[in-house]
Amino acid sequence: MRPIDMMVTDFNCEYLGLSRLCLMESAGKSLAEEIGKIAVYTFSKPVKIIIFTGSGGNGGDGFVAARYLLNRGYDVDIYMLKDNIRSAEAKINFDILQNMHPRLSHLTIYNLKTLEDIDNTEVNKNSKGEYIIVDGLLGTGIKGKLQTNIKRAIEVINKSNGIKISVDVPSGMDPLNGEVSDLAVIPDYTISFHKIKDGVRHADEKCVGGLVTADIGIPFEAEYFVSYGDFLRLKNRDSSSHKGNNGRLLIIGGSNDYSGAPAIAGMAAIGAGADLVYVATPEKSAEAIKATSPDLIVKSLEGDKLSLSHADEILSIVGDVDAVLMGPGAGIDDETSNLFNVLATKIKKPIILDADSLKQVNLSLIKNREDIILTPHIFEFKSFFNVSDDLKLDINSYDFKKVDENISEFQKITGQIKGTVLVKGKYDLILSGTSFRINKSGNAGMTVGGTGDALAGICASLLAQGLNSFDSAALGVFINGVSGDRAYDDKGNGFSATDLVSYIGNVIKDGLC
Repeated sequence: MRPIDMMVTDFNCEYLGLSRLCLMESAGKSLAEEIGKIAVYTFSKPVKIIIFTGSGGNGGDGFVAARYLLNRGYDVDIYMLKDNIRSAEAKINFDILQNMHPRLSHLTIYNLKTLEDIDNTEVNKNSKGEYIIVDGLLGTGIKGKLQTNIKRAIEVINKSNGIKISVDVPSGMDPLNGEVSDLAVIPDYTISFHKIKDGVRHADEKCVGGLVTADIGIPFEAEYFVSYGDFLRLKNRDSSSHKGNNGRLLIIGGSNDYSGAPAIAGMAAIGAGADLVYVATPEKSAEAIKATSPDLIVKSLEGDKLSLSHADEILSIVGDVDAVLMGPGAGIDDETSNLFNVLATKIKKPIILDADSLKQVNLSLIKNREDIILTPHIFEFKSFFNVSDDLKLDINSYDFKKVDENISEFQKITGQIKGTVLVKGKYDLILSGTSFRINKSGNAGMTVGGTGDALAGICASLLAQGLNSFDSAALGVFINGVSGDRAYDDKGNGFSATDLVSYIGNVIKDGLC
């Protein structure tokens, strides 16, 4: 499991009603239980347990574990290398230990502010002693070179003769790939919560020791339901960035009859953070879109419909963008179909196929692309994948067997392609290979025309900002749904797609807080 996925899952537990404080309590208790097993297995007598902590959540797991270990009769020393605890949950659990005053338990807390403090610790002066040492220094937060005091603490841990246990990931190891760029704890055991992190899985066995996976009560649904935790996948904008650094998008669509669709998609893309949005559209549609919004860069194409004659003009823009959205308002026509199929073959940037492009692009042309998103409702889905039965998206149920069978049915069909498919419904289903997510945001008022165009624009914007196709589709449909929910709160079922678009920026702002 990627560290970011674990962080997202932790946050999404909140929206099932399971707080991160509860998860830390469960993690700390599980850690104490595993330490107790290792202690009984290794030693024939009681030994002191020394817990090294940093400023993050792993330190909080150590604070919780200390309470349970004290109740088992162990002497516990906590070596704090950071007193500016960043994790709110860790701070709460540290305060509990501080509130245990006058001290009746065999607990001593050391604040190691300097290298001299680290050198003067019992575990350093008596490195041959029998201890259990718990590494809760860094966990999944390592980036680049280590701070001097952290590096010295790792040297002390590694030099010790004690049994060394790392929490989640050995401190100093890259949690993504298992590489060590500076120095890392070399543990006898690594205890991972919920699932083993990718870096630990990829690392050499001698770098992680014995692997233990502890269940801390995270339900499956926290991994599969999209929620506010998914905003962690979005990077905060660099304060030194300039125009174009945060996503450039091209929308190909529109026709004489339908100019609103590409305009809504474009404004939604800007609302979702894209810096520059180009719209390539026929002349009459171009005039209408220019009149609708001065924020969109409109490329007027000769004629009243998209055709193969426009391919070169469109491809000349593609080189300047990060992603392409095809289909909104394009209409169904043989010439338009020829254009879309040529573009699907020649465009090498990430693509979203929406609306009318889904009815005209040949599946065989895009089946091997991982960087593509399809956004069909159920009828478009059946048409694109040539499904002739009475398939329905029906996952609104407490019957796990029914839900599992319905998702499996869709997975068998979408397995024909390597990209991501977002099936729109009361509950939206996002599929890519064996992976899937479920989105529950949104409301019945979103049957109004244009909300699907807004969704495509949001997903395309996230794709242009660097998210992969699966994460773009999952977060995009959640943002679209929450924006619709806010529009409903203000206007009831009488809101429009442009009303929905006006909420997108604030939804993302709130999600990033």
